[in-house]
Amino acid sequence: MPRAEEAIVLVGGLGTRLRDVVPDLPKPLAPVCGRPFLAYVLDHLAACGIRRTILATGYMAEKIEAAIGSVWKGMTIVYSLEKERLGTGGAIRLASRMLQGESVHIANGDTFLRFDLRAMEASVSNSGCPLGVALAHVPDLSRYGAVMLEGSRLQAFCEKGAQGAGYINAGSYFLSESALGALPDMEAYSFEELVLFPETAKGNVAGYTNTADFIDIGVPADYELAQRLFVSKDRYTL
Repeated sequence: MPRAEEAIVLVGGLGTRLRDVVPDLPKPLAPVCGRPFLAYVLDHLAACGIRRTILATGYMAEKIEAAIGSVWKGMTIVYSLEKERLGTGGAIRLASRMLQGESVHIANGDTFLRFDLRAMEASVSNSGCPLGVALAHVPDLSRYGAVMLEGSRLQAFCEKGAQGAGYINAGSYFLSESALGALPDMEAYSFEELVLFPETAKGNVAGYTNTADFIDIGVPADYELAQRLFVSKDRYTL
């Protein structure tokens, strides 16, 4: 399987829960230790050998393009503009039309996760699954939906509210050529509802657990936590 050299980063969300804290910027540009949060996501992709990234924009798209530009640490940046709300699946499908290769990594512009993209690709390939999900281990599952694993394959997604530690969907995916080809032929839809959940039920989704440093700035409390975590620049700035 040829290695994936492209990524799609979803940066088009409205960020309503963070708007009181960062009212004049899209959520991925929220400043963290003097840099846009999205900068850390792009740093990680570039360091892992991604040569081209498609930013799937929507809300305040012009601000994201002005801040990021067309090249980031040697990585080409292009933009897929969502002119109306398409959901996660619609945004991925629209951006996938701009791909030059046969497989792709997917990330969220408001979530950071450190892992070896190449190791994840190999793990997904070895599992025989067309689709992989990077999982984060968290000490408290109450805010998230837990993920059930059997070996390397996802078995089920559980509702929010579980107690204790466990794995969650960290919002980072690897889609092989067959997974890309099987995306629903619809303009607007939820990737989770129409792809991830049904494919998991069929046993077609691999889970990758060798990850670290999960941060989600979707709510003000975690945004403040990110300010403290990213102070260690040798850890988070590649």
